[in-house]
Amino acid sequence: MEFLNTPFTEMEIYGLEIAIDDWFFLFAMIFLGFEMLRLLVKKALTWNIIGDTVANFLTLVGFLGIGLAFIGIYTSAFFIAFDYFSVTQLPINGWTILAGLVLADVAYYWEHRFMHRVGFGWATHAVHHSSPYFNISVAYRFGPLDGVMPILFHLPLALMGFNPFLILFAEAMVQLYQTALHTETIGKFPRPIEYLMNTPSHHRVHHGSNPQYLDKNYGGIFIIWDRMFGTFEEEKEKVVYGVTEPINSVNPFVVFFCGFTWLAKRMWNAPGLGNKIKAFFLPPDWEPRKD
Repeated sequence: MEFLNTPFTEMEIYGLEIAIDDWFFLFAMIFLGFEMLRLLVKKALTWNIIGDTVANFLTLVGFLGIGLAFIGIYTSAFFIAFDYFSVTQLPINGWTILAGLVLADVAYYWEHRFMHRVGFGWATHAVHHSSPYFNISVAYRFGPLDGVMPILFHLPLALMGFNPFLILFAEAMVQLYQTALHTETIGKFPRPIEYLMNTPSHHRVHHGSNPQYLDKNYGGIFIIWDRMFGTFEEEKEKVVYGVTEPINSVNPFVVFFCGFTWLAKRMWNAPGLGNKIKAFFLPPDWEPRKD
């Protein structure tokens, strides 16, 4: 209980985030090596899987490059909201870190759901889902604007009084937890864990293109949000990974821009300006009404 009352400075929480980030990336690369070795032993490792893995990390490079261009605006928005518009200013301690993590997870659920069910959100997030494989490298497969969208959903935390450094820490922890879910090497955990927490099994469902798996299991750390809001689906049928319109390419440029290519085609083919606007905002499975 002592931890809950322990105060942290902004630099301490920032340093903790960087340290966890670095060590986790090292773990992820070691685990990826294990996954590739496992496929090799099973004689299931193909050049297409290798090419897909390389493409995943090249999208990460593009994502980070775009992120650097927006990082000033992104962080400034949190500080402006916290300094000038927050209802209070909470300290950084164990209690607020725990509360921030839970609220960041709720925010992630709605952000994730938005990215799936709004046309321009799916245009960037579709990149992450376009791989027909499922290993930890897929967690690093990002679309061009994946790093920009979260601000719409996490800014309320700054208005509530959470320190921007704490918000960025909580965002990072939710994302790292999500990263660890991208694997086929782990089956199912005991039922209480599967009921409360997001697990590799639940996240495999999220990456499935099977009709019953589409737009399910949006949760970050906890799966209870999906159970509460009617978007939960258990892994039963074998998961077919990818999207309903496969890209069939490991070209990193094709991969990185595939979602916006799909959005542009939908808008181009939609008759009339009104339908083109609807294609931009409405879910990706929306179609213009046929008169």
